[in-house]
Amino acid sequence: MEKKIIDIGRKLKKEFRPNKMLFVILAGLVVAFGIYSSFYKVDTEETGVILRFGKHVGYSDPGLHFKIPFGVDKVYLVKTGRVFKEEFGFRTVMPGERSSYTKRGLEEESLTLTGDLNVSDVEWIVQFQVVDPYKYVFRLKNPVETIRDISEAMVRKVVGNSNVTDVLTTDRALLAARIQEDVQDILNEYDIGVRVVTVKFQDVTPPDPVKKAFNEVNEAEQQKESMIFKAREQFNREVPRARGEAKKTIEEAEGYAIERINMAMGETNRFRALLSEFRKAPEVTKQRIFLETMEEVLPRLEEIYVMDEGGSNLLPLLPMRSERRGGGQ
Repeated sequence: MEKKIIDIGRKLKKEFRPNKMLFVILAGLVVAFGIYSSFYKVDTEETGVILRFGKHVGYSDPGLHFKIPFGVDKVYLVKTGRVFKEEFGFRTVMPGERSSYTKRGLEEESLTLTGDLNVSDVEWIVQFQVVDPYKYVFRLKNPVETIRDISEAMVRKVVGNSNVTDVLTTDRALLAARIQEDVQDILNEYDIGVRVVTVKFQDVTPPDPVKKAFNEVNEAEQQKESMIFKAREQFNREVPRARGEAKKTIEEAEGYAIERINMAMGETNRFRALLSEFRKAPEVTKQRIFLETMEEVLPRLEEIYVMDEGGSNLLPLLPMRSERRGGGQ
């Protein structure tokens, strides 16, 4: 019995030696893996979301960081420094300097019914940025698909409440701003940590069967805007000139009125002075007025006749003016 026990011990000892080596190797691999998995790197455009035993404990900035290995700490990298772009109605095939895009198979996404029951082919983009990486990762299962669904719903809502002319011509920027506001409001309600940077219509065209007619309408609208611009330019040029002329005329009229008033006041004062002298010496004043009047009137006459006081004798005189002129010569 004792011998049998000794044989069993020797056998176990022989089997234990290789198992010990295997254990040492496994332990070394575990330690190496733990050291390797304890470090992680965060790129410049990223933010690390740190979970410890499944609970959010903080964020990590760009650079090299340490974490507790073996699944205790988990880090999710989110690109918070990048602006993401989602395309609707088209897809970019080759991004870069020679980028091209395709619309094949995307008609259901781009064709939109307007408020006046017309169909427009709308291509637009939505740009957004992650402002809260934890909410972006854990609030929704697929936030990008959610953003796409909300954006498409809001475009169909806003375009569906507008006329096709507004969508194709003048109100595109206004409609895009309204869509951006509505999308942001819904995302705020979902609280997924996303900020909408911009919503922009890439291209809005009518369907191919009616494209020619709508292009003519668009050209007419452009001509209308051009004529309005020219009319405003003419208005800005002519109205100030007319206002200047009107002001000049008014100032001249006011000056003329002041001059006439001053003249009238001078004549009034002269008449009052003459009346005062007339009251003092009526005959002398009357005679002086008569002589002054004759002195002013007679030089204007071609011929002069002198009558006596009774009026019975009429004596024609020589044209005194001509004689006066001859004498002057």
